[in-house]
Amino acid sequence: MDIEKPENLKIRPMSKGDLIDINVLEHQIFPDPWPSSAFREVIESEEINGLVGEIDGRIVAYAVYTIGYGEGRLANIAVAPEFRRKSIAKSLLNNILKIVKEANCEYIFLDVRPSNAAAISLYKKFGFRELYTKPDYYRLPKEDVLVMMKKLKETD
Repeated sequence: MDIEKPENLKIRPMSKGDLIDINVLEHQIFPDPWPSSAFREVIESEEINGLVGEIDGRIVAYAVYTIGYGEGRLANIAVAPEFRRKSIAKSLLNNILKIVKEANCEYIFLDVRPSNAAAISLYKKFGFRELYTKPDYYRLPKEDVLVMMKKLKETD
């Protein structure tokens, strides 16, 4: 999928210096935000990876993903409200898909709230399909989770 991204958008690996800005965005965007220790773990871990999207030196988006056992998992993706609908999430997701494919993964999975129609629509445009739901996964507000998957390799 060819992505139009803002020309001044820079996507790079998450670093320790990003933690305060990421934590502010996380609390601004999500009703049940990850604790700052979770993002610290992303920076320090070999198994968890993070990307940030920067515009003019300001972090406007981030994503967290893992790679292991032949599959990828998108754990978190977020864009500051005032920067949505500018292809930033698409750019982050496209970068992650490229990384996961290069790691020779066969599938990538993600969890999303069924009420998040915009995210589900984006994921479907990238070829993700709905697998199943699990009840009462999210705490605030209480909601099921929809698990989605994209096959990255074609089998013979």
